[in-house]
Parts: sequence; structure tokens; C-alpha cells
Amino acid sequence: MLRVRTLLACAAVVAGMVSTPGVAVADEVPRTGFEESGGSRWTSTEEEHAFLAAVDRGSRRMSLDQIGTTLRGLPLHLVRLGDPAPARRGPVVLFLCSQHGDEPAGREACLTRIRDFAFTSDPAVVRLLRTTTLLFVPTANPDGRVANTRGNADGVDINRDHVALATPEGRAIAAVLRDFRPDVVHDLHEFNPTPPFYDKDLLWLWPRNLNVRQRVHDEAETLSRDFVRPAVEGDGHPTGVYGIWVDPVTGEPIRQVAGDGQERILRNTAGLKHALGLLVESNIAPNPGEDASAAANRRVHTHLLAVQGTLRMVTERRAQVELATTLSRLTAPLDRGPIYFGGADNEPPPDPARVEPNPPCGYRLTAEQFTQVRETLALHDVRSVRTADGGRLVPMFQTSRPLIPLLLDPRADFEITAGVASPDCR
Repeated sequence: MLRVRTLLACAAVVAGMVSTPGVAVADEVPRTGFEESGGSRWTSTEEEHAFLAAVDRGSRRMSLDQIGTTLRGLPLHLVRLGDPAPARRGPVVLFLCSQHGDEPAGREACLTRIRDFAFTSDPAVVRLLRTTTLLFVPTANPDGRVANTRGNADGVDINRDHVALATPEGRAIAAVLRDFRPDVVHDLHEFNPTPPFYDKDLLWLWPRNLNVRQRVHDEAETLSRDFVRPAVEGDGHPTGVYGIWVDPVTGEPIRQVAGDGQERILRNTAGLKHALGLLVESNIAPNPGEDASAAANRRVHTHLLAVQGTLRMVTERRAQVELATTLSRLTAPLDRGPIYFGGADNEPPPDPARVEPNPPCGYRLTAEQFTQVRETLALHDVRSVRTADGGRLVPMFQTSRPLIPLLLDPRADFEITAGVASPDCR
């Protein structure tokens, strides 16, 4: 059980740092509504805004910016943390909290973690803040959180909008991905279990899209299996792969119910943009013997442990993480490999026609098409050049190569417009 008046789980990110939750701090630091209630209710929007403002005022390590506005006029915030002040340094880690408004535990974990880092005096955490850029979107779906709905004010699932960018929330997140180029994107969610096949305290998953560069994919899977899993299981909480039902006796997978390679889902979009995408989901249902408050605290606590695992990897495998993401970005324009319009790392494309073995050098758009998608392409950091007929050419020779066909090829499942593949980009 988490204790009010106690900071939760400072991350065990370097050798010698505390590895158990519960680092006491002074009583006068800001508290969330969740903490003040002992976990009997979630932090309100008004309390969140007051909490973030108080932390921002009280700590030189934090910067609070508004990166967008929801349909109902609520601000979308980005928190940057660093020591002695927020600045870009070392690997960039983005925590995106509660894209689904009815999944509040990740948001609570992010709020307390922001406060922990802003006020801690632990030398190891200070070293982390001096060598790493930490970003938080503490509530990625404010309208949904107020209404306790999965979608935003229009009912749109934001975690299915990272290609089309039809929502203000999706556009704000895309701008953060473009402007900060995170090395790790840690996405916090919750799930409803299906006992006994799908009933762990926390689930995790990496990018499965087949167009994610191999080194990025492998480091992301390492993050899931070798860092998040032991961080949570080491505290006594069972974990598993998101989307996979397992036999409760043998532990063998028996059915996949979610977790595919859709490029519009953030963990996959992040991978296509050369970041280690990570989906983490805590179990909403009470465990035996838990009342509602105990269940809520456990949900938040397991997210905090997962955050601890991510920060441990960023510390212990800093060189490998930065090498994977940097090489992925630098060499993507030179790639001549196939493009996949379906399938996943555990499932081949359903049809050979959904694989392009000889990708074009670019895609041509009419002037009208370009006008319609210009803003979306810019948010995806996709460049284009004017053609003699007044249209535009989107060359594949750019960092965004893994994503471009999924945006512009008619074979893609979620293309924003149907471009014409061009064999000649002169």
C-alpha cells in the first residue's frame, strides 16, 4: 500500500541507488489529490493544474509548457525536467500518460514522478537529471479524463490517431516527437483482464510493425523483457506480454487478442520514428482481498515500478540506446529494403501483394492533395519538393522513410492520401 506523505518509488537507475519504493520528503512539497485521499479518488483536473503549477514554482528543475488545447478548451501540458535546469542533454525519454481518459493510474504515476524528480536530493537521481532529458505529458487526454471516457471529446481514440493526426491531442504529441526526437517513448495505459488467460498485474509490449528498424526494435524488446519485467516482478507483481493469452498451467501462448503492428498506435509510430516504443498496461480489476483503494494504489505502484525499469535501462544501456536510435535516423535515408503494408514481428503480412520489395524513390502528390495534408506531413517531419506541374514530390531519401509509404501508398491501411509511386525523383 502506498503511503500518503511518502514519495513513491524513486527510480533505481544506477548502482547504489535505493531500489525500493518509499523515499521520505518534507511534508510541505505538493501532493496530488490521489495521495491526499490515500488512493480513494483520482486527482481532479483542477488539482492537477494546481499541483503542476506548485511544483513548477518550487523547483528550478522543471519547465511547464502548454503544447495544445483540447476541444473543450483544456490545456495539454509538457513537463521538462533536468538539473540544474531543463535543457536538452543525453538521451531523451518521453512519458506519455493516460491517452485513454478512463485509464487514470498512469497519470497519477506521472504526476508523482514529476514531483519526485523536481524535489529529490538523491545524488543518483540528480546525476540522471544532469545527463538525461526527461519529458512528461502528464495527461494526454484531458477531456477524456474529465468525462472518464476512453476517447476525447469527439469520441476519438487518441491512440489510433498517430498517423492521421485528426485530433488536437494527436497533433500535440506528434509535435513533441518531431521537436524533441525522443530515444524512448514510454506510454502508460490500463487493461481489463480475462482470467485465467490474461490476468497479470502489468503487461508490456514493444513496436511490432515490420518497418521499424531492426536495431530499434531489438532494443525496445530488451527494454520490455529485461528491464520493465524484472522491475515489476521483483516487487512481487506478475507481468506478461500485452495482447497474448497464455495457458495458466503451462504458461504457453494460446491466442493473440491485441498488440499488432498498426502504425497508427503510439508504440509502433514511435518505433517508425526511430524511438524505443514501449506500451505498459496496469490491471484495472481488484486482486483478491483488495478494496477499491488498495487496487488503485497497486495500479499506480506497478506503473511507477515500470518507469523505474525504463530509467534503469536508459542508465545502464545508454550507449546502446543512443547508438540504436542515432544510427536508425542517420541510415534510414539509405535503406533500400522492402516496405510492409501489414503483418507484425510475430505475424507475416497476410498477402504477398502487401509487401513492396522494390520501394519507389518517392511519392507524387497533386497540389490539391498537398494542400490537404501539408500540416500533417510537417508534423510527421516529412519534407517535400515542388514539381514542375505544381504538385509535390515526397522523396524516400529522408529520415522519415519508414513512415512515408504508410502515409502515402494506397496499399497502406491508414494512408492520409493516395500518392503515386515514382520511380524517378529527378
